[in-house]
Amino acid sequence: MAYQKDRQYYKFCFYGFLKNLRFFDAFFLLYLKQKGLSYTEIGSLYAIREIVINLSEVPAGILADTFGRKKALMMSFLGYITSFLLFYAGTSYQIFLLGFICYGIADALRSGTHKGMIMKYLELKGWKKDKITYYGHTRACSQRGSALSALIAGLIVYATGDYQKIFLLSIVPYLLNLILIWSYPAILDFSGHKPKKHLKKNILALWQALKNPKVLSIVHSSAVFTAYQKATKDYIQPVMKKVALTLPVLTGLLMNKKTGLIIGLHYTILYLLTATASAYAGYLAKRINNLSYKTLITGFILGILGGYFFHWQRWWLALMAFAGIYIMQSLRKPVLTGHLAETVPNEILTSVLSAESLYRTLLTSVLAVFLGFLTDRYGLGIAFIWTSGVLLVISIWLHFKKLDV
Repeated sequence: MAYQKDRQYYKFCFYGFLKNLRFFDAFFLLYLKQKGLSYTEIGSLYAIREIVINLSEVPAGILADTFGRKKALMMSFLGYITSFLLFYAGTSYQIFLLGFICYGIADALRSGTHKGMIMKYLELKGWKKDKITYYGHTRACSQRGSALSALIAGLIVYATGDYQKIFLLSIVPYLLNLILIWSYPAILDFSGHKPKKHLKKNILALWQALKNPKVLSIVHSSAVFTAYQKATKDYIQPVMKKVALTLPVLTGLLMNKKTGLIIGLHYTILYLLTATASAYAGYLAKRINNLSYKTLITGFILGILGGYFFHWQRWWLALMAFAGIYIMQSLRKPVLTGHLAETVPNEILTSVLSAESLYRTLLTSVLAVFLGFLTDRYGLGIAFIWTSGVLLVISIWLHFKKLDV
């Protein structure tokens, strides 16, 4: 039977909505630049965060599957809140470094855990055939949260001219999410198993799953583009700033206020588009063959075009190209998560998703440093052309070698 929008469905949706009310996201790179950090330093912070995730990812996934997914998620949100406080207080590279480390640990505890709970719930209810559509709809709520987050953040910056206060405001939805996660049914927690015995079983099952070529192919396809989007996503902010400065409106405002409001509006529109893409991922997956590969290639081509347009100061065209990368990621995520859920048992799904995230974080750390280094030396446009072009060539080669989906 088709899935129903019951109470737990809305809890899943509200979780994602609250999780994405990170009001600082729309201005994070600009805030770090304002604090005097270079692109190379920013890239190194992103890389260190990914290394922390890398070291913690698989143990966190196994512990979540073994001792309780609810506990892992609640600890994760406490880690996020700590990082927000450090970002707010940040006056030096060292303080920001500590904040990024806390953020990385929180990400490791969260990564894959909530998806595992969703897939378990679908299995219990007999709705697994709707997993792509169901997850796509819950992820769309996350993107709507991002849209509202950007709008509120833009209005705050417009009113105050200050990026800093939005870090404190971000704590509120994360406290609400702690309460929401606590209310999840215990059957989704997996805490009733005998830890030591179940731990050994999960490690063995994870090893067997990762030897499956199909699982490896899905993991690679998901990780490589997610890493690319994650390493590059904040670089859309300088593009939005350039666009804001060219608009003949709000000319009497201070620069921070004008760019804050316009960037907030841009992000709001962007996340509404990504929400729509997530909601329609299941529909498109049924009608477009090999959707994951086609969106992968399209995403890298958009990166090359975005870099080209930025280099030649075609700000609006660069903005549309970079926005397209976000949309491709929102189409891919539900599809590849659904493919993975079809291929591995739910009992180790969080662990496999954590292994995928480990691979993704390794790629992200390399790309973040590479992109920051190139941007400082040759400019953002050239950096995007090189990074996107290399990944495009590798992805096409792997596809024709039948090593990717």
